[in-house]
Amino acid sequence: MQIIPAIDIIGGKCVRLTQGDYGQKKEYHDSPLVMAKRFEDAGIKRLHLVDLDGAKAKKIVNHEVLKTLARETSLQIDFGGGVQSDEDIELAFDLGAHQVTGGSVAIKNPILFDSWVKKYKGEKIILGADAKDRKIAISGWEETTAVDLIDFIKDHYANGIKYVICTDVAKDGLLQGPSLELYRDILSEIPGINLIASGGVAGIEDLEELQKLGVYGAIVGKAYYEGKISLEELGILSDK
Repeated sequence: MQIIPAIDIIGGKCVRLTQGDYGQKKEYHDSPLVMAKRFEDAGIKRLHLVDLDGAKAKKIVNHEVLKTLARETSLQIDFGGGVQSDEDIELAFDLGAHQVTGGSVAIKNPILFDSWVKKYKGEKIILGADAKDRKIAISGWEETTAVDLIDFIKDHYANGIKYVICTDVAKDGLLQGPSLELYRDILSEIPGINLIASGGVAGIEDLEELQKLGVYGAIVGKAYYEGKISLEELGILSDK
């Protein structure tokens, strides 16, 4: 299982939100580069970088952060947040993103999203499938749709998507454990998908439970920033 730390950006700084609420923002570090280098030095290979300003603006805002992290570290960066046009996705890859995550765009403009999958292939595009009560949530989780989560993933899997990041918004930032039942259901319905679990991880035990489920990767955010999981522990898990 891939261990994937998250760096969420508002105003160029590392922050975390609770349940996607911009009003519940906590800053953790002024320098995303310093934070990324800590992960790199611990032996971690991948990074989930989210432009929260971009998610709100519906276009990439913190492109300089992506550029700096891609240039100054060896981390494979999965970038998301505000990627909703051909210009945005080209910019993200030009700046050094290894993969790009699209969530809102896959709902609002599925033809465009499918064109990216065809152009860049399923290895380079990650489907962002964030859900409230198993319905897709978009636009920085400010809007919940009537689209069923598993049906949504199935449709895009059929169109060539290989990777999906799934966040249960109800769990995000609360340190109360991930949605194991939800992930079990996804893997049961779509056994070929590379599922990346996001939200709720509170400690090493949660990561071990996700590993037993057979998820491809697990995103770790608040649990690290709040000292529930150490860099050393993340590095050890990354090496397994």
